[in-house]
Amino acid sequence: MPATGEQKSRISCCAIVVTHYPEMPALLKLLSQLNKETDFLVIDNGSPEAGRFRDSVLAYHHCIDYWQLEHNVGLAEALNRGLQELRRRNYSFAFLFDQDSSLCDLYIQSMLAAYQQASAISRRRVAAIGPRIINPRTHRQTPFKLFNRLFWRSDRPFFGDSRLFRADFLITSGTLLPLAWLDDIGDMKASYFIDNVDLEWCFRARAKGYALAGTSQAVLYHSIGEYSASPLVRKGLIAWHKPERTYYSSRNRVHLYGQSYSPWGWKLRDLPRFLLKSLWLLLASDERRAYWQNIRAGIRDARSLG
Repeated sequence: MPATGEQKSRISCCAIVVTHYPEMPALLKLLSQLNKETDFLVIDNGSPEAGRFRDSVLAYHHCIDYWQLEHNVGLAEALNRGLQELRRRNYSFAFLFDQDSSLCDLYIQSMLAAYQQASAISRRRVAAIGPRIINPRTHRQTPFKLFNRLFWRSDRPFFGDSRLFRADFLITSGTLLPLAWLDDIGDMKASYFIDNVDLEWCFRARAKGYALAGTSQAVLYHSIGEYSASPLVRKGLIAWHKPERTYYSSRNRVHLYGQSYSPWGWKLRDLPRFLLKSLWLLLASDERRAYWQNIRAGIRDARSLG
């Protein structure tokens, strides 16, 4: 059973794990790691036969519930429903996770400590804390990026603290959110469905005057994109997805280009990157026709995205 009473007030945090066609060994490993430190809620996004895993998930002591959605409502909407539930249950913090992430030891404790450190020294309210992400395939670390700087744009100390880093963007998986600020910042953008959901929310939080911080005190092992034999993908220089996923990434990033709260530094850097990656997919992939159809449809539909 999840923590209650005195335990609940001490823990005051809960993880949300969104799944879709999960690989059960990886998912159960993540849940086992979470179960050592915190309550968690699992939301399955319309996977067939998800009920087969229900007993395995609910067997964990700190699992507060297992939701099986009838159809795939998208990552953003699933997270929004989970965040609403956590607020209803009076948790103070939420951790967001993809199904295939893996944690270092004492992950939750380290992230909460990093939030307390950042809040104590920040001149702004801290909207989110992100872990150091390491790709288990390439062992490459993801830097904490700043978009509105020409030089020294990555891993810049957070107000002089060398254990924390300033960030304009944090990847969804592994991120810690204080639930108190959601009324002001708002929910994840449900119409984005899956891609760039974290980018849009972070840009909105920064535009409202909040700070984002990363920490190397907690490590999340997480692969961005899918496996490919391409040297560019294997070295971590490009994230590769199937053609249908390219529709959402194209549509959402083009929509973000038109938003006033998106940093100009990101727009100026991302547009050439988007064009080069699209050209690479169209020239190098055997599925170039499918990529072209999805990229073109995404760009077209960005105009009508809410």
